[in-house]
Amino acid sequence: MAEKVGFVGVGRMGSNMARRLKDCGYELAAVYDVNPAVAQALGAELGCPAVTELKAVTQASDIIITVVSDDKAMKQIYNGGLLRRARGKLFINCATITPAVHVWVETKTEKAGAQVLEACMASSIPQARQGTLYLMCAGKPEAFERAKPLLEKLSASMRYIGPAGKAAQVK
Repeated sequence: MAEKVGFVGVGRMGSNMARRLKDCGYELAAVYDVNPAVAQALGAELGCPAVTELKAVTQASDIIITVVSDDKAMKQIYNGGLLRRARGKLFINCATITPAVHVWVETKTEKAGAQVLEACMASSIPQARQGTLYLMCAGKPEAFERAKPLLEKLSASMRYIGPAGKAAQVK
């Protein structure tokens, strides 16, 4: 059975990634956005809950994909409850953030008993919808292997670069 997927950050890029995964048969467990109206609209469209707390995304999902705007937003979500009951979960971070924050996220996530993968996107919004993103991934090899089936549905090209922070350095 496919793992349930949650999204944190469902602006234009995140929402199109969610639509693509739904089209590919993934069960969307929950969506969250700092703009609740955006999350509500996408949840209604895709038939999944739009939640108002980060911990609700983690509790409902096996894999949590984050698509946030910057380092500050990434720190806010990881300090804001996203790692509550995170043991065994996989976090895939698609935001364009600095390598140092990817390393910080990996440290926090591993302390919570979860896995994390950085999946930097060098692509546009239509490519997210079509599943033709170019992804540069970094983190632990086992996290990459777990994420691979899902990421293959989102990408036309995907490369594993190395440890946390390396994909952001390449991008």
